[in-house]
Amino acid sequence: MLASRFAAAPARPSPAPRATANRRIAPRRSSPMIRAAAATDKSHDTEVVVIGAGIGGLCAGALLAKYGKKVTVVEAHDVPGGAAHSWHRDGFTFESGPSLYSGMSRWPTTNPCGQVLHALDEPLECVYYNTWMCHLPEGSFLTEVGNDQFIDVLEKYVEDVDGINAADEWRRLKELMKPLAGASAALPPSAVRTDPFAAVTLARFVPGLLKAAPVLPEIMAPYSKFLDKNEIKHPFIRNWMEVLCFLLSGAPATGTLAAEIGYMFDDWYRPNSTLEFPVGGSEAIVGALVRGLEKNGGRLMLKSRVEEILVTNGRASGIKLRGGAVINASAAVISNATVWDTLPMLPEAAKAGEHCGEDGAKRAATREWVKKCEDTEMCESFMHLHLGIDAAGLPDDLEIHHIYVEDWSKGVTAPQNMVLVSIASVLDPTLAPDGKHVIHAYTPGNEPLDIWDGLDRNSDEYKRLKEERSQVLWRAVEKAIPDVRKRVEMSFVGTPLTQKRFQRRHRGTYGGTGWITPETDTVPITTASTPIDGLLCVGDSNFPGPGVPSVAAHGWSAAHELTSFWEQCKMLDKVAP
Repeated sequence: MLASRFAAAPARPSPAPRATANRRIAPRRSSPMIRAAAATDKSHDTEVVVIGAGIGGLCAGALLAKYGKKVTVVEAHDVPGGAAHSWHRDGFTFESGPSLYSGMSRWPTTNPCGQVLHALDEPLECVYYNTWMCHLPEGSFLTEVGNDQFIDVLEKYVEDVDGINAADEWRRLKELMKPLAGASAALPPSAVRTDPFAAVTLARFVPGLLKAAPVLPEIMAPYSKFLDKNEIKHPFIRNWMEVLCFLLSGAPATGTLAAEIGYMFDDWYRPNSTLEFPVGGSEAIVGALVRGLEKNGGRLMLKSRVEEILVTNGRASGIKLRGGAVINASAAVISNATVWDTLPMLPEAAKAGEHCGEDGAKRAATREWVKKCEDTEMCESFMHLHLGIDAAGLPDDLEIHHIYVEDWSKGVTAPQNMVLVSIASVLDPTLAPDGKHVIHAYTPGNEPLDIWDGLDRNSDEYKRLKEERSQVLWRAVEKAIPDVRKRVEMSFVGTPLTQKRFQRRHRGTYGGTGWITPETDTVPITTASTPIDGLLCVGDSNFPGPGVPSVAAHGWSAAHELTSFWEQCKMLDKVAP
């Protein structure tokens, strides 16, 4: 992501130029809509074929092309981007996924996606800003990343509880987080390998890892343990950290790695930090990755639906597309589809381990991997509200981002309780016609899957449920623009079945969750490799923490499974901050 949740990750930006309301408005320019015609003759030979042009698949494919591999990326949809794709209607650009970024355009950065763009020499034009609106049970207020403005908010809006002052506790938490922030940035994903040559690629990071050693166990444990250990007790501070955990990982603090919060804290709450919005929206990131793929000899094929992953002589050897075209891959097949969508593409004999011949251990490992994929806990889905509105008379300092929480007592993971609102055209007017705004409101990974299972999208029951479940989105948008319903010129509601249809995601899920095992309170080591030779899996159901930084990190992982260590070392000279 977020897949489709906040795509924040650490960066070290210098202070942004200040303009009215702490933002710089992007110049108007035409939308950079990505187009790639479906190939007439789709059958061909390549070295690596990537299934799915989501962020993870594009990162893996573009990096491998940069490393000199012959790469083909196939995508069932008519546009690339996966859960981060955009679509267009009458001059409006509607974004299906992420809306909040940092560490994407300035250098150095520890955001894995920002590092991929740097590796590809694809700079990203961004607007820099530092404010967002919160509509919480305590009231509506503007807050900033960086500096100490959040202290002023706490002192004004949040009362003491049991003698604990929220502002004082926040100051203490910021100090406690400094070692975790440093440790979280000590090892970039671009340095990781899973073979003996890892000792070479990791060598340059040993000093930082040694310095971080005392807190390494803490960053690989649930963030809730850190809060409990340090007796962070004020209800608002605990609730606020639950919000941030859920936005970053799709899980509460009990299921979020402390490392993720360490990254975020290091970025958002450093003096003079800024957030970034790509000019052109998420489509600009996708476009940069596609350019990085194609300028290095890679190929993108849209409207190309995979029906089968071919397994020959015990090895993934290519794919078969709907219509019968075959793409042979001499080095690897990388699936950016979810694990639940990847498994049905595999032959039954391969899933049963029959491709392993007499190797009983490998056969067992294959069956264990299949069961692990089937048992991966699913993140719930999203409700989406996309609006194109008349902006006449709206204030010039309207905020791009709004967080809405109805009731702390329900918990941030409760359905219909938290909504994110993005009015992207506030910062980038190219995303809407003159005098208009485009709005995206969504529930971030807390929409139950089971209530939508089996519904016919054309049925009255589906339409009624769609109307009912979208009302919380309207309430959230009305906090930002009270008369929004009178301004609507275009309106679309998305449900889990919308995600299932357009993104080919099993049941409309937004990836995996439950990565932290209760027995050890740690995350299992996760690689892109599988027990089926030549088959790698990347994406938000295969790697902890759905969201853009996480899937980009997994793209690095897959690329380095297929790249020599000396090529990786040369790249580290370029991208490692």
